[in-house]
Amino acid sequence: MTVTTDFQAYTLGDYAHQAIQKHLKKILKWEKPVRQDKDPEALHQMRVGMRRLRSSVNGFSLGIVVPKAISDKNIGRIARRLGQLRDLDVLQETLEKVYKPHLPDKEEVLLAAVFKTLNKQREDAVSGVKLILKDDSYKSLKESLKVWLEAPTYQDSAALPIQQVVPDLLLPEVSHFLLHPGWLIGTKIENTDVVVLKNWETKKIEKFLTTGGENLHNLRKQAKRLRYQMELFTDLYGDSYKTHLAEVKNVQDILGQLNDGVVLADWLSYVCKSKLLHKLPTLAKLIEERRYSLWGEWQRLQEVYIKPETKQDFRLAILNPYEKQTSNENHEQVAALVTN
Repeated sequence: MTVTTDFQAYTLGDYAHQAIQKHLKKILKWEKPVRQDKDPEALHQMRVGMRRLRSSVNGFSLGIVVPKAISDKNIGRIARRLGQLRDLDVLQETLEKVYKPHLPDKEEVLLAAVFKTLNKQREDAVSGVKLILKDDSYKSLKESLKVWLEAPTYQDSAALPIQQVVPDLLLPEVSHFLLHPGWLIGTKIENTDVVVLKNWETKKIEKFLTTGGENLHNLRKQAKRLRYQMELFTDLYGDSYKTHLAEVKNVQDILGQLNDGVVLADWLSYVCKSKLLHKLPTLAKLIEERRYSLWGEWQRLQEVYIKPETKQDFRLAILNPYEKQTSNENHEQVAALVTN
């Protein structure tokens, strides 16, 4: 299948077509290497392509009409299977590169047994990926996308100029991001102002990650959805937009690393059949220290994005396509976070 992307997009329909085309091309590029399972990067790239395709189909749903095979449910099912394998690759890479070099010999021996279990789980996950790529649902998805791209079906709104509708496409996602309850974890409200609580002990952070971890994980997913949508329209906006886009990615990255630490500790405790501290105390301490550091980075972001002026700056950036945004004190503060 040949997928080209060399045309100029002007309307909502153009942008939808271009985005879906681009993501399908990425998926097809990496499909064969994923089947061969020779490079974890191939899996990562294909998974990203599938996630971005899902985001685009949902984000442009008011302007396009797609067959059932290109449904959110079908794309999500395939993406989750890729994600199960990718999560194991991330666990392995983190243990190998971040933690193993700092462990005493005794714990390295125990970690070798952990890797054997990880490799067995990975073999099962590889089999699952190969099965899903042979499944009729995946074949139908590819064929339906090819047919749609050759003869797309649009709703009336697809003919509208993109600069007229892009704020309406993005603002709902921005609202879900800014109003997400994850922003209020570890805060208190004083006279209608949100205050981030500081100087926490490690145990208190662990408690909040346990009780509020799901909210933070969901905020990360919302940040990712918003980032994927914003990245489709960077050519329409100026510096303020791009600064907020970089910061949304930063939120996604920091929360992702926090969640990865929780998942890693839980997985290791399960594999070791005991609390991690009992069998791998050095590793447990390193994971705890890294989590504490990441929590500090998260609170720095949190302090900026709970401010009313930051939210307003974000909204104004979205409302003005094709216009360069003027800097103000709050915008400069957000930009500083990106460069630090």
